[in-house]
Amino acid sequence: MFKKGSKLYGIFTGVCPKCHNESMYKNKNPYVLTEVFQMHERCSHCHTKYQIEPSFFYGSMYVSYGVGIAFATAAWIISYVFLGSSKQTGFWAIVGTLIVFMPYIMRMSRNIWINIFLSYDKKLDKKAKK
Repeated sequence: MFKKGSKLYGIFTGVCPKCHNESMYKNKNPYVLTEVFQMHERCSHCHTKYQIEPSFFYGSMYVSYGVGIAFATAAWIISYVFLGSSKQTGFWAIVGTLIVFMPYIMRMSRNIWINIFLSYDKKLDKKAKK
C-alpha cells in the first residue's frame, strides 16, 4: 500500500511524483517555517518540473481545506468522544491541532495536488528493480 510506485507513497513522503527518488522540498522538515514552501524547481533524477504552470499550487488550497477538516474532525472525535471532554475543550483541541499540524497540512496538500496530475513512471525510476 505504501510501496514505492503508489500514490500514497508519493503523498506521504513528498518525493517526486514521477520517479519517487528525490524529495520535492529543499528542506524535508515542514516545521522550518521559513522554508515550508521552498521546493526544488526540477527533480535531479528525472528532470520533472514541479511547478507545471504558473500558480500551479494555488489549487492545493482547496485540498488543504479538506485535509484541515479531516484533522479537525479527528481532534474533535478524540477529545470529545473518546476523552469525554466538554464542547469548549473539544473546540480548543481543534484549534490546537490545526496550529500544530498546519505546516504538515500545507505540505501534504501540495503532495496530494501534484499527485493528482502526475503519476509514477517506472521507466524514469533509475533505482527501480528491473
